[in-house]
Amino acid sequence: MALMPVSEALAIVVADIAPLSVEMVPLQDAWHRVLADDIAARRTQPPVAMSAMDGYALRSADASQAGTELEVIGEVAAGRPLARSIGPGEAARIFTGGVVPQGADAVVIQEDTITVGSRVILNQPARAGRHIREAGVDFRAGEILLRRGKRLSERDLSLAAGMNHAALPVWRRPRVAILATGDELVMPGTEPAPGQIVVSNSYALHALARAEGAETFDLGVAADRLEATTGHIRRAADVGADLLITTGGASVGDHDLVKPALEAEGFNMTFWKIAMRPGKPMMFGRSSQARVIGLPGNPVSSYICAWLFMVPLIRALAGRDNIHHRRHHAILGSELPANDGREDYLRAQCVEQADGTLLATPVRLQDSSLLGTLAAAQALVIRPPFAPPAPAGSLCEILHLPV
Repeated sequence: MALMPVSEALAIVVADIAPLSVEMVPLQDAWHRVLADDIAARRTQPPVAMSAMDGYALRSADASQAGTELEVIGEVAAGRPLARSIGPGEAARIFTGGVVPQGADAVVIQEDTITVGSRVILNQPARAGRHIREAGVDFRAGEILLRRGKRLSERDLSLAAGMNHAALPVWRRPRVAILATGDELVMPGTEPAPGQIVVSNSYALHALARAEGAETFDLGVAADRLEATTGHIRRAADVGADLLITTGGASVGDHDLVKPALEAEGFNMTFWKIAMRPGKPMMFGRSSQARVIGLPGNPVSSYICAWLFMVPLIRALAGRDNIHHRRHHAILGSELPANDGREDYLRAQCVEQADGTLLATPVRLQDSSLLGTLAAAQALVIRPPFAPPAPAGSLCEILHLPV
């Protein structure tokens, strides 16, 4: 079977995805959730003209020059409007957030005034509109300020509250079940016997999925037996998983049982080899209830494939508008040889130079088992299939890794 190009594999993974069901959640639970509908303001902000500073509200026509003296007729604090209008020769003491009284069209800040008894002397002339927040300067009732498909930031939540929304409609979080496979795996903190290795992939996968807003479920470690693997896969349906992620057992050896186990549990596998490095033995399939991505067991391959394929799939299930990673241009910090027929994703150090350009230097050792170089990398340098040799200083494309 010919290796599938990365772009084709990614298109298949995110094809025909509808966002999950909609639920209303209170604002305090909506951070990083994805809006399922446009949100319009339920009020005008500010609803009336308000003072932006502490000072005196007055008529600008009465205060066109320094030295003007006015009678102070009252005080305006936030939430306590003045009960009467400002007339000729009058002013009102006003504090930030106070409603500008009828008749007033300017505020002179207190630093530019002198108070003498019940009168105020202006050291600066007034200007109409100065230090006043006009009604609706922020937004008006009925104005759509938050759009469907937006992942809500903390600033968005503040805006929604100001728009007078106590709860928001959001897509349900994707449920992601994660299964490690392999007789050789032992848990962190234990002493591995000869030939055993410590489980590491699952921790990165859970973190990646949660960072994208998914709920994750740990299905543990399946032994290299078909019945054990199918039993663990069956548990994904029990937790209502929208996406099953397996790691290990994705190649074609006698002990690589993930593909037959998935097929035995009703998954129709679309592909199981892709033209990329690291990550050639990656699988994807679907059942009537869920999708599955079978990741390689080597930790670098597992992480990079999850970053490239799992993350956009979770974003699509969550209803986000922009699901794909953004590529950037950088300058190569070292030369690279010609590439073969696979698309390479090279771990690289990436620094911003004095002129603002990015310098990406692939690390020397690119073996897919090396967790140290993965943790130290800031980016992936992308090398297309059959790319010619690239000298240091030439242009390349990179993907920034999450921090």
